[in-house]
Amino acid sequence: MQLNILGLDLSLTSTGYCHNGDAGYISVNASGAKRLQNITSEIGNIIVANKIHAVAIEGYAFAARHSQAHSIGELGGVVRVLLLSMDIPYVVIPPTCRAKFATGKGNAGKSEVISSVSAITGIVWKGGHADDMCDAWILEEMVLAKLGYAKFTWPSISLAALEKIDWSPFEGIINEQNSTN
Repeated sequence: MQLNILGLDLSLTSTGYCHNGDAGYISVNASGAKRLQNITSEIGNIIVANKIHAVAIEGYAFAARHSQAHSIGELGGVVRVLLLSMDIPYVVIPPTCRAKFATGKGNAGKSEVISSVSAITGIVWKGGHADDMCDAWILEEMVLAKLGYAKFTWPSISLAALEKIDWSPFEGIINEQNSTN
């Protein structure tokens, strides 16, 4: 069975997603609850269309602008409820772990992350939504690395970031993957 993972970098303006190495973004012309509904609807469509088995969500950035903190918290909540209702397990990956996996440094900035990923993989990230798509790609790659299916070879300092993540929601998936290896 091919394991279908979805990486999600949640954002009110440009939610990055990645499945099977193909990254994209969700941007909606709405506000308030309608925006939350539209984003979660798009995520649900992606999950169904790609037969997603598990999701990696980037955790909250606690240093983010406070004016958006409640709204991004609402988005994170409705997406988690969607995943729960669809019986899709998910892990939350802290932004510092994502940055450390990509660069070896947990406090790396967005341009540093994109540059490092490009150097390791040869993938060029550009355009207005490049950082959102790249982050989602990294989240998917982190899960694949944890399961032993990474598409690229990562240095040990990158792999050390995986040890700081609570993988317990994926326990069944990890056990199943370990028994088939």
